[in-house]
Amino acid sequence: MRIRGKLGGSDRLLDLLIANGRITAIESADVSIPADLGDADLRLAPGFVDLQVNGFHGVDWNDPKTDPERIAEAVRHIWSTGVAALCPTVITGSSEQITRCLGNVTRATEQFPEVARTSIGIHLEGPFISPEDGPRGAHPREHARPPDWSEFARWQETAQGSIRIITLAPEWPGACKFIEHANKEGLVVAIGHTAADSRQLADAVSAGARLSTHLGNGSHAQLDRHKNYVWAQLAEDRLAASFIVDGHHLPPDVVKCMIRCKSPARSILVTDAIAATGLPPGRHLLGEAEVEVSAERRVSLVGTPYLAGSVLEMHDAVAKTVQYADVTLDEALEMASANPARLLGLDGEYGSIETGRIANLALFRWNAGETAIEIAATILGGEVIGSAAA
Repeated sequence: MRIRGKLGGSDRLLDLLIANGRITAIESADVSIPADLGDADLRLAPGFVDLQVNGFHGVDWNDPKTDPERIAEAVRHIWSTGVAALCPTVITGSSEQITRCLGNVTRATEQFPEVARTSIGIHLEGPFISPEDGPRGAHPREHARPPDWSEFARWQETAQGSIRIITLAPEWPGACKFIEHANKEGLVVAIGHTAADSRQLADAVSAGARLSTHLGNGSHAQLDRHKNYVWAQLAEDRLAASFIVDGHHLPPDVVKCMIRCKSPARSILVTDAIAATGLPPGRHLLGEAEVEVSAERRVSLVGTPYLAGSVLEMHDAVAKTVQYADVTLDEALEMASANPARLLGLDGEYGSIETGRIANLALFRWNAGETAIEIAATILGGEVIGSAAA
């Protein structure tokens, strides 16, 4: 297969030659040879890697009744947004609910090749989070609880070892021991939905925490101007940070400041997409909670001002990051691909376009004037799996 386009934000027209699922050569385009896919207006990027997806296109994997076939259906829709790899995300709930949701995702991975090839591990966001209003966000207060390795081990058994990320609040007693244990097991421990002080945060990082989950969100509406957990995490160079850049979770000036502080190299874009993503405005479910999507695409718990996930798609996150953060298109693309892949140790499969690498690609058109991306196709392992035509 010959794919033609410009690499990221560059102006050089290239041909990627793909065989047996890998990039076999990268050449200056010979326009006398027709391409199988692409043209001079198309741009090429590594397939996007989304570490936080709660659902998509009417399918909620935090609903215990969700059928594995519907999870596969959602994954097929996600492909059209340039995402080649994702972490299905299960949020705070009762032990039984979490077990059932993990079981649904695991069965979907076993039964449907499209899920198996796209899921790179489950993100367990909670339930070991702060019960305080603000930090817990839209997670149900009654199910927020301290870390319990025995409980987690049962969930990991249900998930057949596929939980790769766990988000927790490090202020709970025993949190650091839990983090150390998880770190030894190869998990990425993320700090989120927390009200921890600077000492507790520093101890968590020393114990092995590596990521701040959707930094700036899942927090109190008002914080001390100097001593607060947002500043402490921004200043901690050992932590990467994920951001929801949808124009609602963080104002544009905050996005700009936070990414400048954390640096593009340690910033990761996530969508935190819920089942309402890709659907019209209105009321929808996120796990047990009812949420409302406004005409402006803001997601809130019904009857409250509290944000509850997003309906953001990753290609739009990349475009908005360029617009808000004063970064280059290439830097924003890395935040959506190379950086999350590296965090999970998957940078051998995702996050770069090089000879010999697996052909996991997002093909798109870039409108610099309107700072907008249109996905033309997604390629996973050399196969076109999501396209505008499809």
